[in-house]
Amino acid sequence: MGRVINTDSTGKQRNQLMRTAAELLRRLSQKPDLDADAKDMVALLVYCLREIDSGIESSAAAWEKRDYWMKAEEFRQKWAWAGQMADALQAMIFNDDWQRMPQFMLKLLPYVADIKITKFTRSEALWHGAYDRLMQEKPAG
Repeated sequence: MGRVINTDSTGKQRNQLMRTAAELLRRLSQKPDLDADAKDMVALLVYCLREIDSGIESSAAAWEKRDYWMKAEEFRQKWAWAGQMADALQAMIFNDDWQRMPQFMLKLLPYVADIKITKFTRSEALWHGAYDRLMQEKPAG
């Protein structure tokens, strides 16, 4: 019997999420004003970053399983920004602090700069309703 290979690994998912984030940032940079569509895109960006963050530990654990402790720790440090940025963007949305969006975009750009986008492959249906879904998570008060 041959080796079982997981074709939907956390690394592959992370790459797909980074591609989605890069496309979202590109589309957002082309928006002249902040409309409902842009808010949905930013909310989806929060979800992408959260998902990237949630997969980091399992990837690091795979390195630790092979006794690559230093590599696992370097990996965690390399990707720590994703969870921090997701939390910061979420706080910006919850506080209705949209004037800070350009500064967040500038912080995110270096992380997706190496992803070349020659054509958009993500459908608008992907982010449609994401803002409302995220706002439902907002704690009352």
